[in-house]
Amino acid sequence: MLLKAIIVCLLVFVILNLFRALPAMLKGHNDQPMSRPLGRRILVSVLVFLLLLLAVASGYITPNPRPY
Repeated sequence: MLLKAIIVCLLVFVILNLFRALPAMLKGHNDQPMSRPLGRRILVSVLVFLLLLLAVASGYITPNPRPY
């Protein structure tokens, strides 16, 4: 259950960073470069993906069975 909560929190962080980059994309100028929140989003997305792969490999979570 803790793993699912961590993954949900990381995905919320990804969406939050997308909204932080939105004003920089719309206005074109900002104090903070747009690459910083977008880079964080990519880093956290990769972290979520690796966390899911590690959980499946260790047997902590099981994927859905194949539909055919």
